[in-house]
Amino acid sequence: MMSTTDKTMPVKMHHRVSASLIGRIVILAIALFLTLGPVVWTLFASISPTDSSGARHLSLSAYRDVFSKVDVVRLFWNSTLVTALCAVGQMATAALAGYAFARLRFRGSNLLFSIILATMMIPMQVTIVPVFMLIRGMGLTDTLWALILPALPTAFGTFLMRQYFMGIPDSLGEASQVDGASPWRTFSSIYLPLSTPGLAVVGVLAFNGIWNEFFRPLIMTISEQNFTLPLGLVSLQGRLGTGSMSTVLAGVVLSMIPALVVFIFGQRPLREGLTAGAVK
Repeated sequence: MMSTTDKTMPVKMHHRVSASLIGRIVILAIALFLTLGPVVWTLFASISPTDSSGARHLSLSAYRDVFSKVDVVRLFWNSTLVTALCAVGQMATAALAGYAFARLRFRGSNLLFSIILATMMIPMQVTIVPVFMLIRGMGLTDTLWALILPALPTAFGTFLMRQYFMGIPDSLGEASQVDGASPWRTFSSIYLPLSTPGLAVVGVLAFNGIWNEFFRPLIMTISEQNFTLPLGLVSLQGRLGTGSMSTVLAGVVLSMIPALVVFIFGQRPLREGLTAGAVK
């Protein structure tokens, strides 16, 4: 015969689970609002400019103003070229350096790797002046190469790829060496294909960081023909910030489209790269 206490326990457990579920839903809803709220507001404000009376109306005139006030095609091309070369360059340098630190044994490798990791702690604002001096000494000031070359090495990418290569069994490389494969052939035919998830993480993070970069283009470039998209869109604000807010936000929406496309097509390899090795 079931006692009264036994009858009430499932009810209490049900209420407890329901309260916990509601709490998680509330927290997720708040996080969703804080994340997507500014994006939704930006999109709405870009398609609803204000007229002379201050009233809002649905219109795409702000987007037409963007194309009429700045050379959007040129800005997109500069940003695409710089971002693509930097992303590919970071993937290449991270793969090569990560493989060297993970699989090649040479004197001072641990010390050199520690120095590379230590550079992650140094803010860009500290190194921007020496980098600018080097770029000026090479005669690359006010060129797109001034944005590309300093961004090719990546300390985080080197660390990430080293961890990926260290997680690959040594027996694969040893078997290829027994078959007579050279170190380069072992790297390119065995280790590199197996590290695709890690390369995807490096590439997506590099694209996101370089595409939205503002500080380095502001320092390294002078002429408008070499401006990247984030830097070129500043002119939409007008003198002393008197430009139309809807036009500025329309430019922001246009700049978000490539990043959104990369995220949509790169979320699967990015997710696989971040979770690789979590389950053995």
